[in-house]
Amino acid sequence: MKKVFLVAGARPNLMKVAPIFRAARDLEGVECQMVYTGQHYDRQMSQVFFEDLDIPKPKFNMGKSTGTHAEQTGAIMIAFEKMCMEEKPDLVVVVGDVNSTLACSVTARKLHIPVAHVEAGLRSGDMDMPEEINRMVTDSISNLFFTTEDHGRENLLREGKDADTIFHVGNVMIDNLFHNVDRLGPEVVADYQSRELKEKIGRYGFMTMHRPSNVDNREVLEGIVEALNKIAEDLPLLFPIHPRTEKMMAHFGVSFSENVHTFPPLSFRESLFLWKDAQVVITDSGGLQEETTALGVPCVTVRKNTERPVTIEKGTNVLAGISGENILRETENALKKTGNPAPKIDGWDGHASERIWKVLLDFLS
Repeated sequence: MKKVFLVAGARPNLMKVAPIFRAARDLEGVECQMVYTGQHYDRQMSQVFFEDLDIPKPKFNMGKSTGTHAEQTGAIMIAFEKMCMEEKPDLVVVVGDVNSTLACSVTARKLHIPVAHVEAGLRSGDMDMPEEINRMVTDSISNLFFTTEDHGRENLLREGKDADTIFHVGNVMIDNLFHNVDRLGPEVVADYQSRELKEKIGRYGFMTMHRPSNVDNREVLEGIVEALNKIAEDLPLLFPIHPRTEKMMAHFGVSFSENVHTFPPLSFRESLFLWKDAQVVITDSGGLQEETTALGVPCVTVRKNTERPVTIEKGTNVLAGISGENILRETENALKKTGNPAPKIDGWDGHASERIWKVLLDFLS
């Protein structure tokens, strides 16, 4: 029996790990265990959250959520090393680009445990982003690389990776998306706090914003909020507000108009319930760029760069930068695309996890 660790460091990671875990349920000869490092402390990590993703609570939960980047990374490495030495996994699978992705891949390799990286090869070119450093370090030491788009493969080959170790499998985020779209029945959404508001306002936009580069600078944040308030004059906005954003808005004395409706952080499925029917999504997230592309929802990304260029090339996503003027202009343009069919992208079909396991089983054998 081969033992595989699936490592998740934050809530978005769990959404990537969930379909891989679900795909392993019926496999023979593999014991698949989830490891949650607790990189982002979240009081909403209840049983309901895991039921939402159709997975059990992780067998291992480190709870390493506090401190600087170095303190957090070091704490995860120490705890994960002890776990690996006790449990002796045959393979470690890491996803995405958070601190635990880097910490657990480095730790595993130093213990001579092979590492597979899901979402390998993504590059923004922005070395000021901690995530970019995490991606590059993880890819520099991994054994297997699973890519979501052609750019990932091109980047890895350019960096000297062996072509035989790179596998274009598609996008596990889209696996999770399609799995949950099918589960949004009337009985599920009946208790959602946002349901009545959604029905009442009819036409709306959806937004998320949390990146330090957008919310930690007063001038930048004021410009973004001013643009969003202007957009909301004609199109109400629904915003499950991130704790960091809420904290910095209060600190700077910045506020939304009454047409921007804020909520506490929502579950994955309740957020999906809202944004899937939005006229436009405005975000600085990475995952939403992909998910909106898969459902054909116009997306305006409030960033200067993206590590997911296929979302731009397919025409569902646009980079607006961080100036209010650009956000207004690009949102107006994006609204003209509402209702267009979703583009077809190779491997974004809901079966990426199955393709990942085919490769992993061959590797383990």
